[in-house]
Parts: sequence; structure tokens; C-alpha cells
Amino acid sequence: MTYCSKCGNKNEGDAKYCSNCGASLLEIKYESYKDDDCVCEGNNRNPLVPIFWGITVILIGLWIIFQFVLPNNFLSSLQDFSFCGLIFLIIALAIILTGIRIMTK
Repeated sequence: MTYCSKCGNKNEGDAKYCSNCGASLLEIKYESYKDDDCVCEGNNRNPLVPIFWGITVILIGLWIIFQFVLPNNFLSSLQDFSFCGLIFLIIALAIILTGIRIMTK
């Protein structure tokens, strides 16, 4: 027994066409799935969100520079081999570059 994919009628096992609606029982039709109303993940995102987070991350990096690197007299700390300021500078620059990368996505 085979069932018609169009109307659901029971047909004999060797039948080529549905006895109820005449649809072919041998031919399997694949309809392509096309959904024009599909909203992809990237299309529904607000374009201001990356700019906001990029500016926020850049400001955090600048705050680290002004808070930890510049007040400690950065150049004299390099001469004394106190690399704490250099480490803070590298971290701050990495944060700033991350902020720029977020803004450009």
C-alpha cells in the first residue's frame, strides 16, 4: 500500500497514479525552500550598537593610559626598568585597537 502525497488516499502497491486525484505516485517532487521573509541574524542588528561598544572600549583604553601610564612619568619609568607603566600602555593600546575593530565590523 502506498499513500498519495497530494491527497493522502490509499493506493495499491504497484499503482503509478493515485486512484482518487490522479497524482503520480512514482515521481517525488522536491520543492525548493525559499523564504523571502527570512531575516538573517546580521540584518536585524542595530548599526549603532557596534559604534557604541567600540567607543566604550576605546574610552576604557584611554582611561587606563591617563590613569596609570601618564601620571607615573612613563619615560622615567622606562629608564629605571620599571615596566609596570609599559605593561599598562600595551594593555591600553590593545583595548583601544579592539574598540576600533568592534566599530569597523
